[in-house]
Amino acid sequence: MDNNRALGRTGATRRAFLSASAVTAATAPLLTGTALASTSPALVRSDPDPDLRALLLQVDPDRIQATIQRLVQSGTRHTLSSQTDPVRGIGAATAWVLDQMQAIAATSAGRMTVEKQSFVQPPSDRIPQPATITNVIATLRGTASPQRFYVVTGHLDSRVTDVLDATSDAPGADDDGSGVAVVLELARVFATRQFPGTLVFATVAGEEQGLFGSAHMAQQMAADGADVQGMFSNDIVGASQAFDGSKPDPFTVRLFVEGVPTAATSGDIATMQSVGGENDGLSRQLGRFVAESAPFNLTGMNVRVIWRRDRYLRGSDHLSFQQQGYPAARLTEPRENFDHEHRNVEVINGVQFGDLIQFVDFAYTARVAKVNAAALWALATAPGTPKNARIHATAPPGFSGVNTTTLSWDRGPEPDLAGYEVVTRETTAPDWTKAIGVGNVTSVTLDISKDNVQFGLRAVDQAGHRSPVAFPKVVST
Repeated sequence: MDNNRALGRTGATRRAFLSASAVTAATAPLLTGTALASTSPALVRSDPDPDLRALLLQVDPDRIQATIQRLVQSGTRHTLSSQTDPVRGIGAATAWVLDQMQAIAATSAGRMTVEKQSFVQPPSDRIPQPATITNVIATLRGTASPQRFYVVTGHLDSRVTDVLDATSDAPGADDDGSGVAVVLELARVFATRQFPGTLVFATVAGEEQGLFGSAHMAQQMAADGADVQGMFSNDIVGASQAFDGSKPDPFTVRLFVEGVPTAATSGDIATMQSVGGENDGLSRQLGRFVAESAPFNLTGMNVRVIWRRDRYLRGSDHLSFQQQGYPAARLTEPRENFDHEHRNVEVINGVQFGDLIQFVDFAYTARVAKVNAAALWALATAPGTPKNARIHATAPPGFSGVNTTTLSWDRGPEPDLAGYEVVTRETTAPDWTKAIGVGNVTSVTLDISKDNVQFGLRAVDQAGHRSPVAFPKVVST
């Protein structure tokens, strides 16, 4: 059948177009001066904002080093170590972090608040008796849409090989003093600035015993109805080489993002599509956004996205947020060496290992902080990820439902929202390749077959900042 005839449009071309019923407020068309959509051959972002470049220049490797050195002085930060000793143990480390966060918040003109979030964790396999676990959380409230949150964490607790050994020295310089240092440095450089979205900088505890601190934090945010649109766990981000004979890779950081969503394993096509297709879960979209927002020429780091939730047999605090339905990812060094992270000081093949400060590359850790900063800046500055994005299995009146695609979504609350872009890619492509500006509308019908490509949707503000992509759910109406 001739598609032009099926559409009831004489001379219709194979270009994207708007349904007549879709135009609700084309007050700020994005790519053209008309209500018609247009396609771009590739996704092109503007040069990084000068304010972002200035922020990244403030990331200080010396401060990161000083933070890690101070954490190591606690001797051990095991979750079950002393809560009351003023010098040694998890209690002393928590008090120091709290002081640092409060001093940082004092520079924010009241925009940043600090919370000491404590709870008693009941006994479990790795906690023989009830234990108090404390997170330190600094929140920089957004100015335009504070209801959306972007979270970054590092875990304060440390361990030796025996996870129940709460008395031996466990310096935890890399695992995870490096992640805590990144969080504190990010809080410092962001505190004096304002962003539309809300940023949360947290040190969590109980990670080595079972992700307890982050699980409590994520559960509390979910219970409060917090719209967490992105979360990063910085866990083991200090070593640019593994000290195991492998080739150093000082300019790469791994970013772990979830694989196929669990619901998709049922084999039900509708279920698979509704949760995000085969490769389009919330965390996968977050990973794509980070790779695009934190390029090497901005951060000095290659972001190697790993399409898995985490490493085999292990997991970090991003899993706690994923379990609440939030998009979350884990940053970690290019090649983890388990021996130098978790052991005391031992001799292995004649080489002395230990999670000691001499194994940390502070310049590398600073570059990891810059990756975080670039991603968080882009997330908190841009509009929020579109809500309730849908792809309709049926077509509106006057259109064929076979070779057209109708998308709809909810308009975002941002006051400087300019409109939306539909993005597409071949089903075999790993990332989005084309963008279609559709104006400030809440639905669109495109002369593109939904059988052949994947569709996504992102919001754009008047300054050209773009949100992460929302993958549409399939609906039948």
